[in-house]
Amino acid sequence: MFKKVLIANRGEIAVRIIRACREMGIRPVAVFSDVDRTALHVRLAEEALPLGGSHPSETYLNIDKIIALARSSGAEAIHPGYGFLAENARFVERCEKEGIVFVGPPSRPMELMGQKTTSRQVMSKAGVPIIPGTLEPVQSEKDLRDSAERIGYPLLLKASGGGGGKGLRLVRQAGELESNFRLARSEADSSFGDPSIYVEKYIEDPHHIEVQILADHHGRTVYLGERECSLQRRYQKVLEETPSPFLDEKTRRFMGRTAVKAAASIGYRNAGTVEFIVDSRRNFYFLEMNARLQVEHPITEMVTGIDLVKKQFEIAAGMPLGLEQKDIRPQGHALECRIYAEDPDNDFLPSPGRIIHLHTPAGGLGIREDSGIYEGYNVPFEYDPLLAKLIAWGKTREEAVQRMRRALSEYRIYGIKTTVPFFQRILSHPQFLAGLYSTHFIGNLEKGPAKENNEEKLAAVLAAGLKSYFAIHKTDSPPTAAKTGGWKLQGRLQNLADRL
Repeated sequence: MFKKVLIANRGEIAVRIIRACREMGIRPVAVFSDVDRTALHVRLAEEALPLGGSHPSETYLNIDKIIALARSSGAEAIHPGYGFLAENARFVERCEKEGIVFVGPPSRPMELMGQKTTSRQVMSKAGVPIIPGTLEPVQSEKDLRDSAERIGYPLLLKASGGGGGKGLRLVRQAGELESNFRLARSEADSSFGDPSIYVEKYIEDPHHIEVQILADHHGRTVYLGERECSLQRRYQKVLEETPSPFLDEKTRRFMGRTAVKAAASIGYRNAGTVEFIVDSRRNFYFLEMNARLQVEHPITEMVTGIDLVKKQFEIAAGMPLGLEQKDIRPQGHALECRIYAEDPDNDFLPSPGRIIHLHTPAGGLGIREDSGIYEGYNVPFEYDPLLAKLIAWGKTREEAVQRMRRALSEYRIYGIKTTVPFFQRILSHPQFLAGLYSTHFIGNLEKGPAKENNEEKLAAVLAAGLKSYFAIHKTDSPPTAAKTGGWKLQGRLQNLADRL
């Protein structure tokens, strides 16, 4: 096993990896940008080295700096976490060249899965079902029109070189095709440096379900169950659960075996996730493969009892998996809420700043928190606003949901806005409680009762309040903060408005 590992990441995932290292007797080496000098992962690591600078491109995305620090520290391996360099095949190649172990898959499988059209070609040849669409990027607007006519509407235009909703356009009719194609190409080029776009059939009311796999260097690959990831905002996951309330046992097993086939077809090693789109009839199609640890990996750990980060280290060190498929027996149900520094009442705008008070629901059976924050910490605006992940386990889905609701009610973060109230709203929604939701659930939830109705109610409250003020003060002038009683009236009106 390794004696020293450099962690090329920050925040809660760096803390998570540090803790796994300590339990395995590995010395963790943290790296940090200028704005992360006082971050929790820096405080916890036995050794922490500065990257210099603040922007991601000059810090956590800088391959030369990361490699240089790994060599100077004597680290035998690099764990990339997720994001940043975790799926950068060029970085993996550099590690291989430098004789540093990359805790993840080899560069070739990562390269194959990094291009969406290439991965679709590979999976199609391996007999893995893929969504109907083009296997090559479209080359011209004529090619685009011909492909669209063959596939049929509605369809998706998707960036070949990336994901996360960038370079993605839904086209419901022919008149929208060419303008959306130009927009998708432009966004793909600016986001990934690659304007290539391919066409894919749009699945109505889909589920986004992923299967966790582990593969060692001795020819063994297993799947560890699935995760329901359909609760998304703008194509970004916010809440995940396992097992999926939508799948039946037959589909679950078939999907797991298909994920193993997909990983084996490209010589995959280490932890990875095969993602599927599932239609209303439970037909599933390969979407992509994430060649890394996932943000939502803790819920799989909670139901299987398997530490995925430790398994990553063991596989990277050449050890056999030590598991057969019959050994994987998930128990109970688990959910994860991603706690972001965002304002859910203001279109989820980032909410950086100082945490002046923090109380987390760390106690109680079945509750886990993976966090990168502490009281007094300044949340920077330079990076992803993910603060922590709250995980709840129960013997049943109902018990897990109740525990999560209780834990969220105890969560206190003052000084910044967070998504805690947003999750409280989701977890009380009848549709979620019944497990009857697709990837459109949050979009429909945000539409809400229409905003206009709330504005009308607020206008009525304000009008009534002003009428009362005029009657009491025998005036037709609106109240101001300078007038006696103005603040009181404003406070009363605000209290009424807050109750809408």
